[in-house]
Amino acid sequence: MPNPHLSILVVDDAKFSSAMIGRALTQAGYLDVRFASSAAEAIKLLEQRAASVLLADWLMPEMNGLELTVKVRQFDEMAHHYTYVILLTGKEGENVLGEAFDSGVDDFISKAAMHEQLVPRVFAADRLCNTLQRQLQENRLLIENITSLEQRNLVDPLTGLGNNRYLHLKMLDSLRQVESRGGALCYLLIGLQDVRTLHQQHGDVFFSELLNGVARRLQQLVRPLDVLVRVDENHFGLITLLADLQECSPSSFKRLHDGINLKAFKTSEGFISLKAGISLIGLDAKGLPCTPEQINQLAENLLPESYSSGRVTALRLPLPH
Repeated sequence: MPNPHLSILVVDDAKFSSAMIGRALTQAGYLDVRFASSAAEAIKLLEQRAASVLLADWLMPEMNGLELTVKVRQFDEMAHHYTYVILLTGKEGENVLGEAFDSGVDDFISKAAMHEQLVPRVFAADRLCNTLQRQLQENRLLIENITSLEQRNLVDPLTGLGNNRYLHLKMLDSLRQVESRGGALCYLLIGLQDVRTLHQQHGDVFFSELLNGVARRLQQLVRPLDVLVRVDENHFGLITLLADLQECSPSSFKRLHDGINLKAFKTSEGFISLKAGISLIGLDAKGLPCTPEQINQLAENLLPESYSSGRVTALRLPLPH
């Protein structure tokens, strides 16, 4: 049985042809049939409401059926919709078919056989439309679910540490704790200067080995309650809460700097030495308000100095006037 509410748009600059098509579709049981006398008018109607089936004359002035089909496919892409396009044509031959299908046309009806072909072809489109729209809806929901899972994901899949999103949440928690309970927050940004070049030279397996080696070593060097994360391809981050801001100094974290710079990492490509930089941002309640983004930006600004000096570079908030 046909779906009487199937949305059909007929586009033909010949009124007689449109009337004949409309009468055949109405007699077949279709109630939602709209008409346009040009491609431009059809586009306006589609902008108001999408159609499930588009029946269009191939040869029309200003914009032909193929050009209209290209426009319709652009609308479909933006709206997560699919319009089944049937062109009406007097053209014949394999080249015609290829041209039509390359432009995104689903089917076409020969004008010479219009009376015999129109309703059966629309019936076929009707059956396919339900399946196509359901698949599009399922794909859209799947993409939304994947996006939602990614947004909730807090773990770096390569090292098993927290990721950048986890860092942001923990930074917010730590700032609230400093504000309500006192003490100091110390954030370290640990940069691996040559790791991108090494990744390109030796490949993904090596890169995974190296990053996991760095993660394990850092875990051995930090305190159990410290928050260690992998920020991105060549940065790790560390949040530690201290009783006093004076403890947040380069000397307190020299062990991390030496631990990465002075001891090579074993990989399938042999022992690899890294050059790491560490920037340190410390603040207590006097340095508030401050956001995770501001703290991370300050740390990024300090990192080049650490690379060039070979030392931990530090900044305490609030900045002295």
